[in-house]
This record gives sequence, C-alpha cells and structure tokens, in this order.
Amino acid sequence: MNKKIVIVGAVAAGPKAACRLKRLRPDWEVTMVDQDSLISYGGCGIPYYVSGDVSDESELRATSFHVVRDANFFEHSKGVRVLTRTRALAIDRQAKTVLVRNLDSGVEQRLAYDELMLATGAKPFDLPIPGAELDGVFTISDLHKAIEIKARIAQGKVSRAVVIGGGAIGIEMAEALTDLWGIETTLLELAPQLLPKLVDRHFAVMLTKHLIDKNVAVFTGESAVELLDDGQGKVCGVRTTGRTLDADLVIMAVGVRPRSELAREAGLDVTSWGGIRVNQRLQTSDPNIYAAGDCIAVTSLVTGRETYAPMGSLANREGRVVADNMASIPSQFKGVCGSFIMKAFERCIAATGITYEAALKEGFEADYALTSPPDRAHFFPDQAVVILQLVFDRRSRRVLGLQAFGMMNDSISARVDAAAALIAQGATIEAFGLVEMAYAPPFSSAIDSINAAAYVAENMCDHRLRRVDLDRFLAWMEDMSIEPNWAVLDLRHPLEAAPYVKKYGPERWVALEYGQVRTRSGELATDKTYIIVCNAGTRSYEIQVFLDHQGKIDSMVVCGGLNVISRLGVDWFIK
Repeated sequence: MNKKIVIVGAVAAGPKAACRLKRLRPDWEVTMVDQDSLISYGGCGIPYYVSGDVSDESELRATSFHVVRDANFFEHSKGVRVLTRTRALAIDRQAKTVLVRNLDSGVEQRLAYDELMLATGAKPFDLPIPGAELDGVFTISDLHKAIEIKARIAQGKVSRAVVIGGGAIGIEMAEALTDLWGIETTLLELAPQLLPKLVDRHFAVMLTKHLIDKNVAVFTGESAVELLDDGQGKVCGVRTTGRTLDADLVIMAVGVRPRSELAREAGLDVTSWGGIRVNQRLQTSDPNIYAAGDCIAVTSLVTGRETYAPMGSLANREGRVVADNMASIPSQFKGVCGSFIMKAFERCIAATGITYEAALKEGFEADYALTSPPDRAHFFPDQAVVILQLVFDRRSRRVLGLQAFGMMNDSISARVDAAAALIAQGATIEAFGLVEMAYAPPFSSAIDSINAAAYVAENMCDHRLRRVDLDRFLAWMEDMSIEPNWAVLDLRHPLEAAPYVKKYGPERWVALEYGQVRTRSGELATDKTYIIVCNAGTRSYEIQVFLDHQGKIDSMVVCGGLNVISRLGVDWFIK
C-alpha cells in the first residue's frame, strides 16, 4: 500500500529517515518540511568552519562525492519532496494532517500523512540579560549565524571576543577564534568547571590549563550579567559578576533545549524539560507519530533515567530506526551512554557513561581508577601520556564510565568507543580487563590502556590497592597541617625528588628510590601514613603491596602519579 510520510525537520534525523525510507519503499510519498533555507548540514562542524579547518560552508552541506544537499538534490537524487522556508504550525491528529506556512509567501496548506515524524531539533538558550539584542551578539543556532560570524572576522571587524558557555561548543568556538584568527578570546562559564556534568573536575582542570597555555582566558564560577552597548547599538563588552571584559563579538553557547512546542500543542507526551517522550521504536504517545534527534528524551543505559543527548551522530541512527519501523522492519533504539569527544588545540578530551560525581548522586557505591599510561608502546617514537579514569560500582563491579585526556590522536577515541560498547552491555571490571583490542606498537601497548585501567579498578575492589582521593591530596599539599601524620614517599630517581625534599624537608617528602625500598624500608617511620608517588602510579602500587606485606606501615597511592599532577597546573609542581 502506498503511504504518505511527512517529516518535520530536515537537518540530521529527518534526511536520514527520508532517504532510508525511499530505499526501503520507493513507492511511498515522502515529504520533508523545514523552516530554514539551508538543510541537511553538519551542525557539529560549525566551529571548524569558523576556524578555517572547513574552508567553505557548502562543504558542511555536501555529500562525500561533493554534491550539495539542497531541495533539488533530495528531489532528483533521492525522490524526496522538500518544502524549505516552510514552518509547521499545527498537527491535527484526528484528520492526520499538518498545517504548514511558507515563510516567504505566507501561503498555508495542510499536508496529509499516514505517518508523521518530528525531527524539530533544538534551539539555543538565550541569556535573559540586558544587551542580548545588540549587534555583534550571536548564538550558534544555525549555519546562517556561523557564516555571518566568519564574515565579520575575515573583514577585520573582530579583535576581542567573549564566549559565554564552557560546554563543548563554547570551547570549540574559543579555539576557533584564537587558533587561526589570533583573536583575543575569553571563555566564561557559570559552573565551577568547564564541561560541567560531562567530566569530573580534575579532567576539566587539565583542559582549562591547556586552554590558558594557548592564550584563551578562562573564568569559571562567573556569570555574564550585562552586555555593554557602545552607544551605536553594537556590543563593546561583557560585565560579569567578577569583572568587565572588552569585546566586539560575543558568542552565547550556554546550551540548547528541545524544540517540542509542536508536539506539546498536539497533545503528545513531553517531559517537564521539553524532551518528546518516545518508546524504543521511537514512537511518541501517538503511535502514528515518530520523533528523533535533538527534540527527544532518550534513556541513559547507565542509570535507566530519561536524559538528553543532542548529537548529530545519534540523530542519524535514530532516523534510521524511525524509517525501519515505518516500513515494518522491527528496530529499536534502546538508549545512550552519553559519549562525547572533542579537540582543544593539540589536546583531546572524551568521555562515555557517567562521571564519578554523577555516580555518587545516583546512589552507586562509586569509585574511580585513575591511570596515566602511554598512548602507544612506551618504546615507540613520539609516544605520549594519556590520562584515563574508569568509574565503577564497588558492589556490582559494573563499569559506569570512562574519561580520557591526551594528545589529539586516535588513541583516546579508540578506548572511549570500546568502553561505550562495553558499558552499553552492562560490562564489569573483569570484562574491561579481558576485552581484546587490536595491538601494534604504533597504536597501543601490549597491555592496552583500557585493560590496565580495569586492572587498577580490580585491585581497588579487592582491597589490594588503596588510593588517596585526588582532591584530598591536593588540599593537603596546600596545607599540610590538616593531616599532620602524612608524608610523601617519592619513588622516583633522587635527582627528580631532590627539589621537593629541599622545599618540604626530608620529614614531609621522603625520597627512596623504587629499587631500594625493599632493602631500606626499615628507614620508614611506622607512625606516619605515606602517600606514595611515582610518575604513573604503577610502581607506587607495587611498593604499597610490599609495605602491606611487611605489616608495619600505612600508605595510600596517588593513582596516575605525577603525570596527572603535572597537567593540573598546581603551583607546587616542579618541572
């Protein structure tokens, strides 16, 4: 039977569903509606277009064989009718029609459907502060805004910029402005850290340090309260809760929310925060209406709760699921782990699952294993340290998340992708320890870093390894009087330890090289708790096991070692 399919939204999920449907059911009539003139573009590529990594905006709209995806392309190459500059106004679920209006002519019409898909996407938050309407203030809401931003920069109209919002898009925009264009850029974030809820604090601190090293000014725990007018209707600065910043460009990147008004007004089930509720077949509360992409609520595969995951990659997969189910091919979208990855200059940060902080709030008996292995075989040229953190539940031994920070190469994406697949299946620490990863010295160590992180977690769960909480250790280094019986046991070469011994004294910072501990352990005081440090933490664990066997000395390990500490920008670290 020939069917009429109407899809509202033509950026990611909508085009994927439309093209898949026409491959499955070439005889069906598929119509896409979008209020914009530019459709089917890679929104996640906007920062790279602004930076110049992507030279022309048409590349974000082009196929892999360099044909621009516009209305003509969909009609003639895919057999899909597209109505651009057309806004969907209302859904009549009884009559099964969608009322639409052409934004240029004002003409309205009703589109009949057998099945309807909502792919209405998301819209940016607009900060409700004075000056938000000034010329030179932008949100990253569509490709038109990106084109205008790049045009102003290329014309030499921008010398100082403020990016409000320390999420992934805000950070990527700050990099884009600084790296290629040399614009004096400030990044402002209301939360106490960058990437709030995506990574734990010490990972955000490592990223912040790298941004500052690359000449991006970063202020966290600070909000914008007013955008300043130069007297001619143009922005000239940002007043925050802590300072005033000069700026002739302000980018607001404070997050997005689902565009779900059409669904809500049609009586569909919508969450309190705006996500359209769907089942695993991506049907809404009306079985003849599907929804996908940035407008829907999805299920966290870690917590089982509703969550929000506005990602182009997910939208494409969801679009395929919608098409399959419309075509009577049973297909399910079970949920998300919440994976993300981004570059910041020469560094890369990524995560999947939930953070340690989130795991505690969810009621898990959570802990984390922090490691700092090389990103390839230690003997291979140009190997570099990568910081990994495995979050797990001590009761069930289930892995809840993985975070990573390191050089901008494929080593991090490979580990986070593997972790996401395992976490989605409810994998335990043991599964992570045994997972098979492709090995060759240019790509990894013989004991892969993801296996090694699991081994640390296993040792912690089985009470062979006791770590000191990183924040607690850092606080003690700032004020050693809070733990008067603590002392550092430094296992590195004496020349590496010597500056610390000189600074803190031999009572507080004990230098005893790794290879000498077994013969000289009698020199260690039995009334102290030793915080054992080395570069990566591996030697520290071995010495803790030895000292425990001796039965006289209490100790804790700095997991990840000074490799982690060196990336936090603490004042006391000596290079």
